[in-house]
Amino acid sequence: MSQTKLDSNVELAEKIARDSDVITSECYQCGKCSAGCPMAHAMDLQPREVVRCLQLGTTDELLNSKTIWLCASCHTCVDRCPNSIDIPTLNEHARFEAKKRKLCAVKEVDRFNDIFMQNIKIFGKSQEAILEGAYNVVTGNLMQDMGNVPHMLRQGLLRPEKIHAVKDRESVRRLIRAAEREDAEC
Repeated sequence: MSQTKLDSNVELAEKIARDSDVITSECYQCGKCSAGCPMAHAMDLQPREVVRCLQLGTTDELLNSKTIWLCASCHTCVDRCPNSIDIPTLNEHARFEAKKRKLCAVKEVDRFNDIFMQNIKIFGKSQEAILEGAYNVVTGNLMQDMGNVPHMLRQGLLRPEKIHAVKDRESVRRLIRAAEREDAEC
């Protein structure tokens, strides 16, 4: 690896940590985060390895990982960490950097997030039936959630009157636009 490549990776690692307000040197790799993570079984990098990648400046490995997309942001890792290292926020900023570079190891998660945010922009809140249907259409898995339909019908979740927007959708849209501007400035 060339020195220039290493330097740019170190700079990016420092940026992700700084933007996340995390001091990665405080992690001493005890593994409590990984031991408690409910998604660890599906990840290619364990939560402690996310921090290690940032400590070592191996951002290519991090940005190309499935882990940053699969994190459920449940904060179990933060709760277990003796130094309260905020791995979900590190993953969020790593996802942002990956998207800027057109990298996405789990495209379904990215699609779901995009559809979810579009749903919020339109209605001011999540409309689960619309979210589920739009996601199934976009991914081509039209029958994926058909097993949920009887339950949704019994609970009255598919009635047209259940689909409504919040009263002040424009305030929600302003918040989203402000967050998007802030992300663009990072």
